[in-house]
Amino acid sequence: MDIIYYMNLRDFEYLVTVARLQHFGKAALACNVSQPTLSMQIKKLEEILGLPLLERGRSVTLTAAGKDIVARAENILRETKAIRDIARQYHDPFTGTMTLGAFPTLAPFLFPRIVPKLNKSHPKLKLFLVEEKTPELIQRLRTGTLDIALLALPIEADDLEHAKVLEEPFLIALSKENPLSAKKSIRLEDLRKETLLLLEEGHCLTGQALEVCTWVGAEENRNFRATSLETLRQMVASNLGVTFIPRMAATISLPSLVYRPFDASLKPGREVGLFWRKTSPFSKAFKQIASEIYYTVK
Repeated sequence: MDIIYYMNLRDFEYLVTVARLQHFGKAALACNVSQPTLSMQIKKLEEILGLPLLERGRSVTLTAAGKDIVARAENILRETKAIRDIARQYHDPFTGTMTLGAFPTLAPFLFPRIVPKLNKSHPKLKLFLVEEKTPELIQRLRTGTLDIALLALPIEADDLEHAKVLEEPFLIALSKENPLSAKKSIRLEDLRKETLLLLEEGHCLTGQALEVCTWVGAEENRNFRATSLETLRQMVASNLGVTFIPRMAATISLPSLVYRPFDASLKPGREVGLFWRKTSPFSKAFKQIASEIYYTVK
């Protein structure tokens, strides 16, 4: 009997997830199975194919054969999901599970606002939420492990469609010891002599803040990059610099921290869109969700 009859889609999912995360434990968690089960199934797949797919060490690396097979497995999983989606659209696109992603400087503040609304509007729909950096969200959209994702505009991706859902101004976070904290609003020129604290690479807020500060020549602290907004807040509260905070994230306060808006002459901010694959059969449903998000947060 041909070996194809011994392989199943779940094994392909395990393999693709391990390849993406490069870690058996994280992959097992993502696939909602135990690590021994996941490891055993991939080992079984290797035995069926008669060749190793992974190099197992402190980190997991694909063999040459593994890279080729993972690429094909991703296509198989994507097409299988497309078949399920086509069937689902003839019933009700707002039933079953839908995966929604957002980047880290948005997810903790927007998800609590929109998820209750979406749950109420679509009680048969189970939302699975994912928080990742923008490049990972785009990759997961393309491979089909995400249905929709909230991304900061603009995104250059001809294979994705989007609808704008949010326009959000930035505020400046300052220590109360900073003389600028006495101002009711901040001009961009006020930042010229300030030290700018930023998030690490991969956060879209970093690029947006750098673009603004290039206009006025503010100096970036190149010896420090934070992993989260909370770290930035603590550093600013210690008067080690200033940072940009999206208005939605400015609800969290610290005793020695203040937020100030920009003056009316020029207000830096960000636009956010809801993205999905152009090939998705649920484009109409995603546009409806985008509209619901827009009216929830505007």
